[in-house]
Amino acid sequence: MNRLPPLKSLQAFEVAGRHLSFTEAARELNVTPGAISQQIRLLEEFLEIKLFKRMNRLIVLTDAGQLFLPMISAGFEQFSEAVNLVRQRRSDGPLTITSAPSFVSKWLIPRLARFKSLHPNIDVRIDTSDRLVDFQHEDIDVGIRFGDGVYPELETVFLFSFDLIPVCSPELIREGKGLKKVSDLKHYTLLHSNYDELDPGWPDWAMWLRVVDAEGVDSDHGIYFNQSDLLFQAAMEGQGVALLASVMAEPEIAAGRLVQPFKARLPVKLNYHLVTTPHKACIDKVAAFREWVLAESAYLRDSLN
Repeated sequence: MNRLPPLKSLQAFEVAGRHLSFTEAARELNVTPGAISQQIRLLEEFLEIKLFKRMNRLIVLTDAGQLFLPMISAGFEQFSEAVNLVRQRRSDGPLTITSAPSFVSKWLIPRLARFKSLHPNIDVRIDTSDRLVDFQHEDIDVGIRFGDGVYPELETVFLFSFDLIPVCSPELIREGKGLKKVSDLKHYTLLHSNYDELDPGWPDWAMWLRVVDAEGVDSDHGIYFNQSDLLFQAAMEGQGVALLASVMAEPEIAAGRLVQPFKARLPVKLNYHLVTTPHKACIDKVAAFREWVLAESAYLRDSLN
């Protein structure tokens, strides 16, 4: 096996190369600039080639340094990923799941007890967020995301798609002027979702009203929400009529807490997917959750056939 330079000298080079500053490298590694300079000198002596040009108070990478830096940076990235992977394989570590608040509250939580009954030794931690998670560097095992399924460097499993349906609370209809025909919507507040950034073609009230050939209804008026769980809550509390995901709304309709006044539906192009890294997909707790969530959502995929 070929002899390798000391890890400390490689680390000093990688950090100094990123910052092009011994001072900034020293600050990141919590050492003195002199210690960084010494480690770089040891590495250059080991390699028998200069990696930096010293120009007064500035340093720049030599041609050899520019060739060397990305490979060393990639090596440290792999070290970090290996350490995280080993840590996450611990049997006593919790399974950390990230997903949007609406999915967690309306679909995952009502079913989560079944996962725990099958896997009582797996503790679960839920992270409710719409942000894009860095699975390579954050302590997140698996995510359930709503999108087009194109997530570079992640392993993606399709779960289900859905339609948007109009819903409201039964009290709203009883206390209002009734919803016997679609033109009656002009007497009600329309509840909207602000999803244009996620999908410019997101189905909205204007599309639904065109499908049903409604007249005299202003598709733009009403209340707008940037999170679907808030839209759901507003509909449940009788604030107006909303277009909600069928998969989330139908259990509430069956329980009598929501009603669907009209049957017309709008398909949604985006879908729910389970996502994780190829490395984390091999971890037992992640594999167990993937198998369980696929079984739980099978009825939704079957309904597409």
